[in-house]
Amino acid sequence: MAARLKVTQIKSKVSEKQNQRDTLRSLGLKRIGDAVVRPDDLQTRGYVRAVAHLVKVEEID
Repeated sequence: MAARLKVTQIKSKVSEKQNQRDTLRSLGLKRIGDAVVRPDDLQTRGYVRAVAHLVKVEEID
């Protein structure tokens, strides 16, 4: 079974650039406290890197 990432939004997207807002939406995050589980692949890692200051990431086995 492949590793997965739990991504939780911890800060607001209100004052952020549009591309960062779009990235949060692509991850499936809508509001502070929302969490999603995504596969640990290059695409997800890129999304997380773009909004690293807005999210918390945990690895799930």
